[in-house]
Amino acid sequence: MEGKQQQQPPQREPGPGELKVPGAAGGEPCSEGKDAGADAPGRPLGPTPSQSRFQVDLVAEAPRKANGEVDAAGKGSEEAKGRFRVNFVDPSAGDESPSEPGAGGSSEGANVSFQNGGDTVLSEGSLHSGGHHHYYYDTHTNTYYLRTFGHNTMDAVPRIDHYRHTAADLGEKLIRPSLAELHDELDKEPFEDGYANGEEGTPAGDAAATYTPDSKGIVKFGWIKGVLVRCMLNIWGVMLFIRLSWIVGQAGIGLSVVVIAMATVVTTITGLSTSAIATNGFVRGGGAYYLISRSLGPEFGGAIGLIFAFANAVAVAMYVVGFAETVVELLKENGTLMIDEMNDIRIIGAITVVILLGISVAGMEWEAKAQIVLLVILILAIGDFVIGTFIPLDSKKAKGFFGYKAEIFMENFGPDFRNEETFFSVFAIFFPAATGILAGANISGDLADPQSAIPKGTLLAILITTLVYMGIAVSVGSCVVRDATGNINNTIITELTNCTTAACKLNYDFSSCQKECHYGLMNNFQVMSMVSGFAPLISAGIFSATLSSALASLVSAPKIFQALCKDNIYPGFQMFAKGYGKNNEPLRGYLLTFLIALGFILIAELNVIAPIISNFFLASYALINFSVFHASLAKSPGWRPAFKYYNMWISLVGAILCCIVMFVINWWAALLTYVIVLGLYIYVTYKKPDVNWGSSTQALTYLNALQHSIRLSGVEDHVKNFRPQCLIMTGAPNARPALLHLVHAFTKNVGLMICGHVHMGPRRQAMKELSTDLAKYQRWLIKNKMKAFYAPVHAEDLRDGGQYLMQAAGLGRMRPNTLVVGFKKNWRQSDMRDVETYINLFHDAFDIQYGVVVIRLKEGLDISHLQGQEELLSSQEKSPCSKDVIVKVDYSKKSETDTSVAFVPSSSERTPALHKDSKSPSSPLNLADQRLLDASSQFQKKQGKSNIDVWWLFDDGGLTLLIPYLITTKKKWKECKIRVFIGGKINRIDHDRRAMATLLSKFRIDFSDIMVLGDINTKPKKENIAAFEEMIEPFRLHEDDKEQELADKMKEDEPWRITDNELELYKTKTYRQIRLNELLKEHSSTANVIVMSLPVARKGAVSSALYMAWLEALSKDLPPILLVRGNHQSVLTFYS
Repeated sequence: MEGKQQQQPPQREPGPGELKVPGAAGGEPCSEGKDAGADAPGRPLGPTPSQSRFQVDLVAEAPRKANGEVDAAGKGSEEAKGRFRVNFVDPSAGDESPSEPGAGGSSEGANVSFQNGGDTVLSEGSLHSGGHHHYYYDTHTNTYYLRTFGHNTMDAVPRIDHYRHTAADLGEKLIRPSLAELHDELDKEPFEDGYANGEEGTPAGDAAATYTPDSKGIVKFGWIKGVLVRCMLNIWGVMLFIRLSWIVGQAGIGLSVVVIAMATVVTTITGLSTSAIATNGFVRGGGAYYLISRSLGPEFGGAIGLIFAFANAVAVAMYVVGFAETVVELLKENGTLMIDEMNDIRIIGAITVVILLGISVAGMEWEAKAQIVLLVILILAIGDFVIGTFIPLDSKKAKGFFGYKAEIFMENFGPDFRNEETFFSVFAIFFPAATGILAGANISGDLADPQSAIPKGTLLAILITTLVYMGIAVSVGSCVVRDATGNINNTIITELTNCTTAACKLNYDFSSCQKECHYGLMNNFQVMSMVSGFAPLISAGIFSATLSSALASLVSAPKIFQALCKDNIYPGFQMFAKGYGKNNEPLRGYLLTFLIALGFILIAELNVIAPIISNFFLASYALINFSVFHASLAKSPGWRPAFKYYNMWISLVGAILCCIVMFVINWWAALLTYVIVLGLYIYVTYKKPDVNWGSSTQALTYLNALQHSIRLSGVEDHVKNFRPQCLIMTGAPNARPALLHLVHAFTKNVGLMICGHVHMGPRRQAMKELSTDLAKYQRWLIKNKMKAFYAPVHAEDLRDGGQYLMQAAGLGRMRPNTLVVGFKKNWRQSDMRDVETYINLFHDAFDIQYGVVVIRLKEGLDISHLQGQEELLSSQEKSPCSKDVIVKVDYSKKSETDTSVAFVPSSSERTPALHKDSKSPSSPLNLADQRLLDASSQFQKKQGKSNIDVWWLFDDGGLTLLIPYLITTKKKWKECKIRVFIGGKINRIDHDRRAMATLLSKFRIDFSDIMVLGDINTKPKKENIAAFEEMIEPFRLHEDDKEQELADKMKEDEPWRITDNELELYKTKTYRQIRLNELLKEHSSTANVIVMSLPVARKGAVSSALYMAWLEALSKDLPPILLVRGNHQSVLTFYS
């Protein structure tokens, strides 16, 4: 391909160096190509999709047209099923058809066919299969060399579309070529899509990747309209006009400024934390809920989302009642009450909330316009007050307003708490006025650029509102005295020499106020109206403040609730996730918020509700601050906020301050909030929603595990801390549940348990299975409450796989030290090479200083041919056919029913035939299969009062004794008693029993009985010896009956065969196994479990067949038996 690309006929088969694939959509030409072909008929056409291996579709990056539609380059992006998409520059196309949309060099619908590893390319202008002319670009012309690097290779250049989660209006998710496509041999089919780590597996994500919303008519706000205006309106509440003057009267100017500053510290820290989280990645709708859930996880997010949405809904009622009260005050002054005060508040409140609902439902654009109007009124009202402070009228002096006077400033500077008010009670009354800083963040989904808008708007709003609060506090404290009668006759005609109050110095005598007055900072909530230049404007300001806050809350609550429901944290609320119209408006949420608000307006007892609402807001502030601290502490590489002006410790202080303020405001409301948050947290944790947002909780869990693992690896092992850490050769974990549950009985919460699975067969197929099985079976273990890890490995044969696992499984000190295998029940029918491999596993384990446990159930262990596949279907892939499936499995080759490691044949042998059996409710099982199924679940049940018999014949370091002890510590086994059997001399039975009892008591292991067996070495019964000889007959070499040369060759070819010499040499040991089986049947036939010392065969001296025959003879026809052999290092100690 170095030379010139030769022209070839259009319809041709690809050469040996090329890739061939089915086309984009089953060989159909992609619509994108058709459009492009129609637009530019003069363009050269390339091969049809059925001949091009990789199809590269162009995605529109051109700016949107004025009407909001995407340029034609984006057409058909849904239908195009290409692997990935790439832009490339084609100036000639731009020259040929300059009039086409998005021209300027971008070749529309361009597709690329890669050949010879993708170094040289054929570009196609169109995939129109009906085209008559087929040209190819010459690689030596300008058009080829003018293309940008990376757009003419199979390897894609870095671009933002590869990193998208879903195809939002910002652009479509593109999939980069997978490693398999770049790396695999040409004749292989790539098997995996190029997903990023942890991205696959969410059906929603897959669906969204194909969905490109219509962007026409969507309203997005900038930082001023979307955040600054909202936050300022929400922070400037009724408090500014009605309560601030009273706070100045109680706390004095100095402490009032301190109160405002303290509230600002809390809100500023929260604002900084919000900015940090909001700039750490793309922010969708949901405000505080979205920020907390994506940072701390669904548990905290779900708890806060619900109470924050509820708090906003009730806040609507609070603000509307504030508005209604002011209107009713005006009606009362004019004597025009409709019914009575309380009912008037209800009527006006209900009408108001209906109007607000209408504005909200009309759409965000209307709501934003209403907010701007309200802000203008609010600013005019503040200006009206400021102007009024410079115009002290004589008529107002009697009411306590004298203009700016140093005497008044000095008198009002210190506190004068009355009526049992304290600094903290005043702070509690003021603090709700500082909330509202999340009003902008709550509509994050409606902001054009939330990352930039939220920090700028929120922090500037906090700054402006704080300065205005402080300015008004100082100004009102410098102009108005604390008490005034309002009586113009209280002027002092003769000068008094002993004046102590500022009013007295200004020739007014308000000394009668010691009883009761109706004017002054302390007594009149309408001080600002009195001071202002034009009083009705202050009333308008109050209306504006209350209505704007109500409107902001009415919009926030449904948006947060919709985001919560979309994530399906609480399945019962799923119906509220639906959005309507271009802006995806949560109309159902609006209706619910309206009903909640209306309900609380009709109750009209808001003094009880107000502190709870403030605490709900504070709880969410506390968690936003904690989120930043937690994310910084977890040191997750994904925590990279663009906003740098935050500090993890300041955020932690902010979180603590929020919790303190909750108690300052109202201690019982704080406790109630904690209880509700904790209850919701526990509920969500229990429900375990199927989401993975990469939260800082995950990151911190990982960091803790890593740090503890490293710390642990620096500590030497000690016998007191020995734990059986088991590598169980299970194959697929759900194939041998009895093996899994029995081992889990002594490793759960004690030691490590790793389920080893050796995949054999073609490497490529195995690698594919490895990656899918890992997630699938680990999920299965978790679902079945197994505290275990799944470790698959690919190897040529079982022995290699076992060696890889024994050497490499685990981490630091958390490495296996005991190999657990199931007994190979069908060894006599199996290929003896498999038996050889199986026995070599034991030898390898002993070489690596592992203990070995062999578990045998007389019914067998492997149930994969009965229910393994059915379990797989129902528990893993959420497949539609997972219910009511009756599985009848026919393996084309008899599998090794009870090998501890699943032999993985080629896929044709492994795939069972699955039949849906609609007639019968269950498959008919033969008796043996039914018993096998019952036996497989026997260790999941409570074991009752029975025995665990321990035959501790040989000292292996104590593992044979430790395992049964650990089993009896578990709930299901705690009623079982340990009986110990040991070998001994007939004339010393009592002595041996006492010695063993002493040893067990020193080990502090309870036992019910000790039996000393003096007749182990008695010769077994003749019929049992005969049965043994009959069993081993097919595996004997009989070298004495053959020529030496032939015998040697046979032994070399079949090393597992038993020689006559070997049989004679180990006759005693053979008889011992047969005799032990007789004793086991005699003494332990009723035991729940038998734990017995595993006989050891010398490597190279005892053939595999003989060793297997020993194990068979020893363990046949018995209750579940564990043959245990430790690594002969002490695992028990009696020293403290």
